[in-house]
Amino acid sequence: MNHWLVKSEPFVYSYDDLQRDGRGTWDGVRNYQARNNLQAMRLNDLVLFYHSNEGLAVVGVAQVMKEAYPDPTTDDARWVVVDLAPVLRLDRPVTLAQIKTDNRLNEIALIKQSRLSVMPIKPQEFDLILSLGTHENN
Repeated sequence: MNHWLVKSEPFVYSYDDLQRDGRGTWDGVRNYQARNNLQAMRLNDLVLFYHSNEGLAVVGVAQVMKEAYPDPTTDDARWVVVDLAPVLRLDRPVTLAQIKTDNRLNEIALIKQSRLSVMPIKPQEFDLILSLGTHENN
């Protein structure tokens, strides 16, 4: 299983929206590296959901429900989407400030490639962020 982080501006599509919808299509990606990451996602991979611009925090976990297929928002065949479903809203958001100050996360793609909207996350980074955001592990 792979682990990922996706970024969305909450006023465009938030984790609340994903929970309300029960399943969402991750569309509109127009960066080749982010597209390649979407293409590498596999069914049931886990995804950290990060609110960018407002909040600047990981707020939940989603799961890949459908692997890459053509983006229905464009006629350009280069672009793809995946379908995600909500798994877990974190008890408390894990902020970018927390992530930046935690030495265990100093190599995370969120810091190293901060403008990328879809990125791989190492399993230990995923687990650490999950533990920081849930009550039972604190």
